[in-house]
Amino acid sequence: MSAPTVNTKGILNELGGEAAFAYLAKAKELASKGVKIYNFGIGQPDIPTFSHIIDAAKEALDSRFTGYTETAGIYELRDALSTHLNSRYGSDVKPSEIVVAPGAKAALFLTIAAYLKEGDEIIVPEPSFPAYPEIAKFLGARPKYVPLKWLGKEGGFKLDIETIEDSITSKTKMIVVNNPHNPTGALFNSEEIEQIMEIARRKKIIVLSDEIYDHFIYDDVKFKSFLSFPDWRDYVIYVNGFSKTYSMTGWRLGYVVARNDVIPRLSVLAVNVYSCATSFVQKAAISALQKSESDVKKMIELFKKRRDLIYGKLSSIEGLEVWASKGAFYVFPNVSEILRNCKISVEKFVNHLLMKYGVVTLPGTAFPDKFGKDYIRLSFAVDISTIEEGIEKMRECVKNLITGKDLIS
Repeated sequence: MSAPTVNTKGILNELGGEAAFAYLAKAKELASKGVKIYNFGIGQPDIPTFSHIIDAAKEALDSRFTGYTETAGIYELRDALSTHLNSRYGSDVKPSEIVVAPGAKAALFLTIAAYLKEGDEIIVPEPSFPAYPEIAKFLGARPKYVPLKWLGKEGGFKLDIETIEDSITSKTKMIVVNNPHNPTGALFNSEEIEQIMEIARRKKIIVLSDEIYDHFIYDDVKFKSFLSFPDWRDYVIYVNGFSKTYSMTGWRLGYVVARNDVIPRLSVLAVNVYSCATSFVQKAAISALQKSESDVKKMIELFKKRRDLIYGKLSSIEGLEVWASKGAFYVFPNVSEILRNCKISVEKFVNHLLMKYGVVTLPGTAFPDKFGKDYIRLSFAVDISTIEEGIEKMRECVKNLITGKDLIS
C-alpha cells in the first residue's frame, strides 16, 4: 500500500511563490562555492534592528511575558498604534479597530479573506507584490490586473485611474493600493489617492490600502494616507507592519485597521490560523513606535543617499532606462532595449547576471502579471560598496551582452 500523496489538483497547486526568496536561495548556493554576491534581490533593510527594540524584547522575556495574548493583540500595543497613526495622519483610529498579526502578510490574508469569496474579483494594479493575487486565488477569487502607466524616466509610474474604474464589474469587491509602491518605488500623489477613494464611494468597493513603506519617502514629496479621509471606515481596510520602518523583518509583526464590525470577523479567522502574534515581540513593538523617531529619520536619510547613488549609476548604463523612485527602497529599470537587442527574456537576463556576475536582481515578471516583462527590480537597502561594485558588474554584463562577448542560448 503506497503512502498518501500530496494533492496536485487542489488550490495549493495553483499558487505561486515569492521570487525574492528563490533567488536568495540561488545566491546563497553560489556564495557557498566562493562566488562574490551583490544582492539587490530581497526587500529587507540591512540596518540592524534598533537596540531599544531588542532591549524591550529582552525585558519582556526576562519578565516571562511568553504566554498567549489576546488574539487582536495586547491593548498597550493597539493603543500605541492608534496614537501613532492618529498623530501621523490626523485620523481617529481606536485601539478596538486594530488587529495585530504575525507579519503584514498574515494581515493581508485576514484582510482579503474578510471580503472575498469564491467568484469575487479584486483589482490589482501591476506590477504588484505577489501576495495580493495569490491570496485571492487561494480563496477562489479572481485577480484582475490593471497595468500602471509608465511615463518614462522623467514621469515614472502612475495609477491608471480610468482603466481601474473601467475594470470594475458587479463581482468586484476590492481595489488594492500599495503606496509607496513595491516594486516600482512609485509614490502615488494625493490626487491619485483621492480619485481611488471617490471610485470606492461611488461603486461601494473596499480599498485595501497597504502602506508598509509609508516612512520611506524621498525628495520632500507629500504622502496621503487613506486613513486621513474622514469616511475611511466605510471604504478602507488598512495594512501596515514593523518589518521595513523598524528593520524588524524576522520579528514578524503586522496589523490591520478596520471598522468595528469587521474586527470580530478578522479575530475569528486569526484565532483559527495563528491564535495570536508573538507575545514579547508585541512588547518590543511598543518601544519601536515610541522611541524610534530619530533612528528612522537617520535610516531614511541614508536610504536617500543610496537611492541617489544607484539611480546615477544605473542611468549611465547603455540601453537601460531608470526613474528615480520617490518611495520604498526599490528601483525598477526598463531593460527592454537590452532584451530586444540581445533577443533574450528578462528571466534569462536576470539569471545570466546572477550566475556569471554574482549580481542578484529580480525579473519584473516576478511581480505579476505581464507588465514586468521589460523591467528588473533592484533593492537599494544595501551598503554603498555593494551598490558601487554591483552596478559596475551589471554594466560589464550589459556591455558584454550587447557586443556579443557573452552569449545566452
